[in-house]
Amino acid sequence: MITDKQKKFLRASAHHLKPVVTAGNAGMSAGVLREIDIALSAHELIKVRVSGVDRDELKTIAAKVCADMNATLIQLIGHIVIMYRPAKKPRIQLP
Repeated sequence: MITDKQKKFLRASAHHLKPVVTAGNAGMSAGVLREIDIALSAHELIKVRVSGVDRDELKTIAAKVCADMNATLIQLIGHIVIMYRPAKKPRIQLP
């Protein structure tokens, strides 16, 4: 479980990141989910851009993807989802 202090640290760490995965109008296809899984394994903390959905639908999609990927939803900003999943050998040291 991630504490509020750790979420704040991760939000600050993600500030300079660019989205590594983009989901277009086709939504969260199997290929997009596979890319998210690969990116989380490689980077631990990623941004995903989701286009063509409204705010409520984005919240639902983000929650489902995070649950499927065993990741933690850190923040939603516009159409950007920030998520975190620690690696087997974590590189990000949480406070």
